[in-house]
Parts: sequence; structure tokens; C-alpha cells
Amino acid sequence: MAMAFLAMLCWGFGDFLIQKSARKLGDWETLFVICAFGAVILLPFVWRDLPALFGNGRGVWVLFLSSLILFVAALLDFEALKEGKLAVVESIWSFEVPAAAILAFVILGERISWLQIILITLLIGGLIMVSFHRVRASFKKLLMERGVIIAFIAAITMGSADFFLGWGARVTDPIMANFFLNVFITICSAIYLFGAGRLRRTFKDALSFGRVLLPMSIFDNTAWVSYALAMTLAPIAVATALSESYIIVVVSLGLFVNHEKIQTHQKAGLILAIITAITLAAIT
Repeated sequence: MAMAFLAMLCWGFGDFLIQKSARKLGDWETLFVICAFGAVILLPFVWRDLPALFGNGRGVWVLFLSSLILFVAALLDFEALKEGKLAVVESIWSFEVPAAAILAFVILGERISWLQIILITLLIGGLIMVSFHRVRASFKKLLMERGVIIAFIAAITMGSADFFLGWGARVTDPIMANFFLNVFITICSAIYLFGAGRLRRTFKDALSFGRVLLPMSIFDNTAWVSYALAMTLAPIAVATALSESYIIVVVSLGLFVNHEKIQTHQKAGLILAIITAITLAAIT
């Protein structure tokens, strides 16, 4: 489960930088930069296997479906980050886990133990507790927060994309699955940016904001490759639950680096999430 924890760490840093980029450059520009970077970096690892990929009919269709769903989900994610508060949006994204688990059960017949189900439920609960600064006020105003509806739709869509990426990684391989989706999304976002007359400006902005965009791209692509590897070695629901625990990283950075203070229920949620994540990894 080391790969799931690596994905967790990288997403913790990556989402913070994605929020900055989406607000500075825009959703499409951010998506284009991340995926173009990933396509270039992963090409040397897969180019010899490309002919074999197109001989694998089922693999191509699964990867195509995964890329299409992930493309939509990524745009929704970026829009939610741009419009909403990070803590609220991140808590809602925990619902990716049941969405991916249900699809894995229905389509692949993948089963997990009752103990794993209980631990995943506790983990999601702990992450939600960490995300809300004031329990009563946060829940009361949740539906009125900007970006909340988009975040819910994004969570379900991303959970579906998580499942199809895991399936695609199993029928091909994790690096090929990520390369395929990066190429697909790069082409789609480039077509949109070109049609909108923003592609040239995107290249200029990429050079101007390289200090943010380069680490963002490295963290995000590392997270996705690690996550795909994790799903080939463990049940999709478990790998997704552990990877979603990156909010632990975000809160921990706030505590130890920025010396932020959190409420009692957030401390309890953080402890609960850490304990359940470690236990879940240990028994899997």
C-alpha cells in the first residue's frame, strides 16, 4: 500500500497548487499543463508498448472511457476548487470512495471484507470531521457555500473515473493507462484553448508561472501513477480510500509548518483518520 500513501502525499501538495493555478490561469489551462507534462514525461516508458496497446481492443475502450470521464471530472474538480473553499470541497470529495467501490462491486464483482468497509466508513467520517472548522455553522451553511453542488457532482464523476482508471491499469498497465489519459486530455484541452484563442497565451503563462506549474504537474502526475499502481495490487475501494486521505497531509502541514490551530473535533477526526488509514493498509 506504499503506492496509495505516495498518492496521498502528492495529492496533498498538488491540490493546493492546482487551486492557485486554476484561479490564476483558468481550469482549461491548468488541465492542459498538467496532462501535457505527464504525456511528455511518460512517453519514454511506454512508446515501445504502444503497438501492443492498439491490439488490445478491450484495453483501448476501457482507457478511452476512463479518459473521457476523468476529463469531465477534472474540469469539475478545478471549477469546484476555484469557486469553493478548499476545506469544504475536499470534505465532499470523500464521496469518491463509495462511488468507486460500488462500480468495482457491480462491474468487476470485487468484494471487500466487513472490517474493511467499517474502516473505510470511519476513515471518510474522520476526513469530514477534519474538514469542517465549526461543526454547526459549517453544516448549516454547507448547501449555500459556493462550489458545493459542483463538488458533489465532481465527487461522483471522479469516483467513476477512479474505477475505470483502475480497471484500465489492470487490463493494460498503470503507466500506459496514465499516458493514454494524459494524451487524450491534452488533445481535448488544446482543441478547446485553440478554438477560444487562448492556446498561445497558455504557453506564455506556463513560462511565467513555472514555479507553481512545474511542482504542481510533478505532484499530480506522480499521484495518479502511484494510485493506478495501487489499484493493481489492492481492491479499488481500499486504494481509493487510502489515497483520499491526503487531507491528512494538508492539515498536518498547516499544523506543523504554519503553526495553525484546529478545533477539538478536528483533532479527533485527524487521529481517527490516521489510525483507520494505517489499520486499513496493515490488514490489506
